[in-house]
Amino acid sequence: MAIRKIRIMGDRILGKKCRPIEEMTPKIKELIQDMLDTMYDACGVGLAAPQVGLLKRIVVIDVGDRPWVLINPEIVETSGEQTGAEGCLSLPGKSGTVTRPNVVTVKAFDENMEPYTLTGEGLLARAICHECDHLDGIMYVEHVEGELYDNETIEEEEEE
Repeated sequence: MAIRKIRIMGDRILGKKCRPIEEMTPKIKELIQDMLDTMYDACGVGLAAPQVGLLKRIVVIDVGDRPWVLINPEIVETSGEQTGAEGCLSLPGKSGTVTRPNVVTVKAFDENMEPYTLTGEGLLARAICHECDHLDGIMYVEHVEGELYDNETIEEEEEE
């Protein structure tokens, strides 16, 4: 498929709410594959459709176990709390400390428009929340506690 251009913070589309998907079409299937290819190419763990310029309620996530496609996702339950570093493909080279739920349950449709429920913990829960925020025009920087920092600075400190 194709690697799409990732929109960077400041792009107006990233601040807009997305429209639900009513039916699966060949163009939507192609978009999903392109989103997965783009996410992997950028070494990310999640990507939302507005990040590639489309106001559609589609998210792809892969935290290492398998890729998840969430169409029209709706978070239905959260519990616990985790605080940690979070970054975004739409703000390359930066991270910030964000508190998110530690366990998240989301209802969504898969790439065949079959409904399913996914419960994620830890990084998967964080990714679900982060990517669903994108669908409502919210960037993670709105949740950052303190200042954003350069990823290179953190990597240098870890090497010392």
